[in-house]
Amino acid sequence: MTGDDDLPGSLRPVTKIAAGIGFAFAHFHVNGFDLLIDPVGWFMCAAGLAQLRRSPTDPFGRAGTAAVTMVCVSLVALLAEGARTSSMLESSLARLSGFADTVGALITVWLIVDAVLRRIRSSEAHAKLTLIDVLRWLMVGLSVLGLMDGYRPVDFGAEVGVAWFAATAALVITLYSVGDRPCLVGYG
Repeated sequence: MTGDDDLPGSLRPVTKIAAGIGFAFAHFHVNGFDLLIDPVGWFMCAAGLAQLRRSPTDPFGRAGTAAVTMVCVSLVALLAEGARTSSMLESSLARLSGFADTVGALITVWLIVDAVLRRIRSSEAHAKLTLIDVLRWLMVGLSVLGLMDGYRPVDFGAEVGVAWFAATAALVITLYSVGDRPCLVGYG
């Protein structure tokens, strides 16, 4: 354990990442405003990933770059969503930034989970590896179905949304539960 991880109230790197994913994907609206601002969640992911990174090109370095990119992309999407005007161009830009935010988020989660799985596999055998991998596939697959629902004349119904929420919540909880693995404690 490093010195910073021993402080009371400090979060382990994977705990930060799990909380960041939860923050980025959860929505808690008050008067139409989402109090769980996505860029904050992606920043939490980037902070946890930076603690686990050994080099800029290792899996945690790549996932960290994606998380930092998502801070910017989600901020643009948030601003585009807030600027609701009747202009056709601005409406198209808002849709495009929302699409980029969703696709970027899925890629980032994929990279994060891949980095965690690689680190655990390289240091120890762990029973939750298959569960984490299946939850990643479920979350991304159901998200793609949700994206298709917005662009195709197919209604997948509320079941896809409920299944996506369950998969996302289970992924966050499972990542949180492996956060104390010695290989995931961090370096700085």
